[in-house]
Amino acid sequence: MPRSPLALAALATVAVPGLDAFDVRPAGQTGGDVDAAVVLGADGRRWVVRAPRSAGAGAALEAESTLLRSLVDHVDAGRLPFEVPRPTGFVHLPEGGRAMVHPLLPGRPLSLELLGPGPGLAADVGRAIAALHQLPASTVEDAGLPVYEAEAYRRRRLSEVDEAARTGRVPGGLLRRWERALEDVAVWRFQPTVVHGDLSSEHVLCRGERLTAVLGWSEAKVADPADDLAWLLVAAPQEAVDPILEAYNLHRTELRDRHLADRALLAGELALARWLLHGVHTDDAEVVDDATAMLVELDEQTTLEGAAPVATGWTLPADTPAPPDADGAAAGDATPVEDVTPDEDAVVERSTAEEPAARPADEGSDEEQPPGDTTGR
Repeated sequence: MPRSPLALAALATVAVPGLDAFDVRPAGQTGGDVDAAVVLGADGRRWVVRAPRSAGAGAALEAESTLLRSLVDHVDAGRLPFEVPRPTGFVHLPEGGRAMVHPLLPGRPLSLELLGPGPGLAADVGRAIAALHQLPASTVEDAGLPVYEAEAYRRRRLSEVDEAARTGRVPGGLLRRWERALEDVAVWRFQPTVVHGDLSSEHVLCRGERLTAVLGWSEAKVADPADDLAWLLVAAPQEAVDPILEAYNLHRTELRDRHLADRALLAGELALARWLLHGVHTDDAEVVDDATAMLVELDEQTTLEGAAPVATGWTLPADTPAPPDADGAAAGDATPVEDVTPDEDAVVERSTAEEPAARPADEGSDEEQPPGDTTGR
């Protein structure tokens, strides 16, 4: 049973010594196995409290908190040019596991429409992602999160396509297109890096022309760096793509990956297969029908445009779940929700199990939207 906001506020006061809870609000619409709330202290500070409901969610939250502590060290050392949630307090739960509390990060979710040509926000996003991909693999490995070699990751993608094919919902032309791309081993000779694994507009906070913070780290892994660029290459304005990639390549010390953009665009297409599988795994006919319609549309557009990796105008569903990890468990997702406070910047993470039609639009305001998270995102 979900915990009430008052119960979460009580946990926060135990986890953070000296916290005098003045007000508490749900962190938007929560779902999955993690409860979340925003607690306002009497001193005006705001905190995010997240408490798992299951042993699996508790283990995921512990792994994320370990990763976050390592990322904080990189932030403080100047290796990451953005903030991350800073775990401040924990409290053991009677049913097992621990609740985690961290300060609410200021900023507003990135509005892709604000990305444009030149050395502005688009270039800053590219630099930030490059900095993340420069981190040592041990950052993720030491937290017990997945680590993939390039060939194993290619096979993982093939397994996704095979499973989607078995649903009978993917057009044959699209399957052949994906199989050709996945069988071209030259495209998959990449150096695995630390990746966020769930980058999206609601997980990237900005102020002005700067990217200021990144949320939602529960899907972090060592894998294909193209995954963190897919959402941008698919959905960002075309004039912003070159500044993003130029800034990214300029700030990577590895030799340039000639097929990075190809794999990123493919990952954007395969996100529809994962959305379909999410609907199948959860027995959600509406999600299955929605994914099927988008797959048919993508097939028609790519057929008309020949070899174009992704059809112009097609956009990645914001609620598309991350691919399953090595154990095959499906991941959750996060989307923006209502504001926590009307006059201040605020973002908290939240998880959803919503259909794409239910996703709220990004209003581009200066207030942050509080996401509460299903797995501690």
